[in-house]
Amino acid sequence: MLKIGEFSKLSYLTIKALRFYEKEGLLIPQKVDQKTGYRFYKTSQLTDAAMIKSYRQLGLTIEEIKEIYRGADKKKRLISKAKMLENQKKDIEACLSIINHILESDEMSYQVTVKEIPETIVYYSEVKVKKYSDMMKVIPSLKKEYLELNPKIKCTKPPYEFCEYLDKEHKETDIMICRYEAVESIGKESARIKFKKLPATKALSLFYKGAYDEIGEAYSFLMKCVEDNDYHVSGLARECYIDGIWNKKSVDEWLTEIQLPII
Repeated sequence: MLKIGEFSKLSYLTIKALRFYEKEGLLIPQKVDQKTGYRFYKTSQLTDAAMIKSYRQLGLTIEEIKEIYRGADKKKRLISKAKMLENQKKDIEACLSIINHILESDEMSYQVTVKEIPETIVYYSEVKVKKYSDMMKVIPSLKKEYLELNPKIKCTKPPYEFCEYLDKEHKETDIMICRYEAVESIGKESARIKFKKLPATKALSLFYKGAYDEIGEAYSFLMKCVEDNDYHVSGLARECYIDGIWNKKSVDEWLTEIQLPII
């Protein structure tokens, strides 16, 4: 049998790691001398040590390894881990793409990040407006109607509200818009106020500053990011109006977050 120091050298695992795996019940010494506390391992346990090290290098947690040892489907666990690594790979490639863009141009017009948006309950309304800016006049009346119907249901904090543009092409007039706001629970509906639960989603996020009629450049930048990093758009873009005509005097100070759902 091998002393713990010898086993450490042959397994390429530190003594600290071996003691940790023993504590977690993953790699138990074959024998422990009751007088000295010395630990001894069989040479056949080197295979177990290599397997544990391999799992850890693949990113499996201690609990995931324990579950495999308890009989969980190893193939399913590894497939799940592979999918997670693929997603991480896409995120890393997106970061590299942005870094390269900065290095090439010495500046970056927009900062793109990846957001995980949790499952959300929203009230929403589909409306038609003559021009895009009219939406800012409609939103207060929608908020008022919602509060009259559901005075006890609070909006989430921090607030999350956005608009989706439903037309399949750019239109100058008669624009169909769906406006959403996150709330704590489903409530009473009306002809204009409806409720639903939005599933969790991953989205590319970009903050645009300026007038809405020049926002197309920001959308082009986002779509290039999608193409460069092999993402796939999984839903309509969400425009979150953070600062605008209601609180800023200059259009240069208007701030809009664009969220583009992706997979």
